[in-house]
Amino acid sequence: MNKAVIFDLDGTLIDSLGDIHAALNDVLQFRNAPPLALATVRGLIGKGSANLVRRALTAQNLAIDEASCAAALADFLRLYSAESAKLTTIFDGAIDALDRLQDGGFCLGICTNKPLAPTKIVLDQFGLTRFFDTIVGGDQLASRKPDPAMLFHAMACLGTTSCLFVGDSEIDRETAAAAGQPFALFTKGYRTSSIEILNPEYYFNEYSELTNIVNLNIRN
Repeated sequence: MNKAVIFDLDGTLIDSLGDIHAALNDVLQFRNAPPLALATVRGLIGKGSANLVRRALTAQNLAIDEASCAAALADFLRLYSAESAKLTTIFDGAIDALDRLQDGGFCLGICTNKPLAPTKIVLDQFGLTRFFDTIVGGDQLASRKPDPAMLFHAMACLGTTSCLFVGDSEIDRETAAAAGQPFALFTKGYRTSSIEILNPEYYFNEYSELTNIVNLNIRN
């Protein structure tokens, strides 16, 4: 019986695009580069903050040597951590779904490429920390999603060898597949591919549907 559900964070439980966009454009402004459009930043998200910053620098023809990327990443993390919940919202129904799962005896975890410090800040500010038995951030291991090591680590922390992984993106789908775990796609996140291409075991448009998916996964 599968009693563990592990969630991605950005684009899955929270819509953090506004705050990420604002912090990233501040980083660019410090370097006298023009801002990026919201839609552009949406397409850059994935594989962690370092990759996001590097992609933004590349998009604006800025230096991407090791020192430049490290300095830009430090600026981004400082700015984002200071304003990580100003424009961020929780997706409708997510808290109710987490309540139902917790009341149902499920072990819950977070597996996100976002660094651990801003992850904890966001979870604390929105009152979400109480739901999760483990939180795995993108700077804790040597690799990040879609490498399955992060998901395996989260599962080990929960004391399980199986889980339902809930995410919103191509990266999350690849992670679940690499780990050999079923995947539930939240369709309102940051993916750029169709549901048909991602071919998840489950998908849902509203969080009111998630409990039924979790129960179906147990029966299967």
